[in-house]
Amino acid sequence: MQTEQIAKVCHEVNRAYCKALGDESQLPWVDAPQWQRDSAIMGVEFIRANPEAKPSASHESWLKQKEADGWKYGPVKDAEKKEHPCYVPYDELPVEQKAKDYIFGAIVRAMM
Repeated sequence: MQTEQIAKVCHEVNRAYCKALGDESQLPWVDAPQWQRDSAIMGVEFIRANPEAKPSASHESWLKQKEADGWKYGPVKDAEKKEHPCYVPYDELPVEQKAKDYIFGAIVRAMM
């Protein structure tokens, strides 16, 4: 499968997971902002290049990407302010957020 196809599946699974947690902020892939789609694509590329990477390594890669794009920590995800509550070291993430990294990686590996 192509990277973008895998990223779309990862995004939609993440959206469903977030919805199960009561977070209705995730839009369908076709409506998601380009920065969000690009982030999923980069996540897939990271795992494809590092298939043995732990979820913590995936999160650290995401943090580096966000930092390069000017994001910082904020208590609520706000794309205009470039703030995100998950902009913290992996060990500081709530277990529900850590689960996203496990799920994302499992999807990518299953579809490679």
